[in-house]
Amino acid sequence: MPRFILGIAFALAVWSVGSAASAADFDALLPEMALGSADAPLTIYEHSSLTCGHCANFHRVTLPEIKKAYIDTGKVRLVFRDFPLDNLAYAAALLPHCAGPQRYFGFLEVLFRTQETWAGGKDPLGELKKVARLGGLSAGDFEACLGNQPLFAAIRDRAAADGKAYAIEATPTFRIGNQTIVGGQPFDAFKKLIDEALKASK
Repeated sequence: MPRFILGIAFALAVWSVGSAASAADFDALLPEMALGSADAPLTIYEHSSLTCGHCANFHRVTLPEIKKAYIDTGKVRLVFRDFPLDNLAYAAALLPHCAGPQRYFGFLEVLFRTQETWAGGKDPLGELKKVARLGGLSAGDFEACLGNQPLFAAIRDRAAADGKAYAIEATPTFRIGNQTIVGGQPFDAFKKLIDEALKASK
């Protein structure tokens, strides 16, 4: 295994037992990333891992339908929450945050759409580096991002807090009102719960 990959794996392992991030860290390092109007009557929370195939399928297939029917029409706001399942997912999760709020969702979507290339290849971090470069992050920015311990700790600890608070055991998990959808569900399954939640919010 290349030394760079070994170094990242070692850093992630060490950081995983490091100091906890505070609520203030969450607010400062992980501002809420959302699609849709802040005034939307319904907020959906998505908990996903960038190495999760069902999560990638949601972003490629189902999210565009939800966006067209509900987000773009002002009915729904979608908040994305990182829930990394492995070290590579943690490394990937850092990048959209380092890219900044304006490029966050663009970066996220590219990572999901190219998941098979970077997550399934022989050199996943090398492929991630290519994605980062296309997204405007230099080689130095990329390595600095993967070395950002406070950001890693915030992602790790908020995912742990979400997992405990909402009993999240698999990805993707979606919180829609007081209901939950888990796994690779079709648009119709979302539509049913979204319509029910919107009706209840009136």
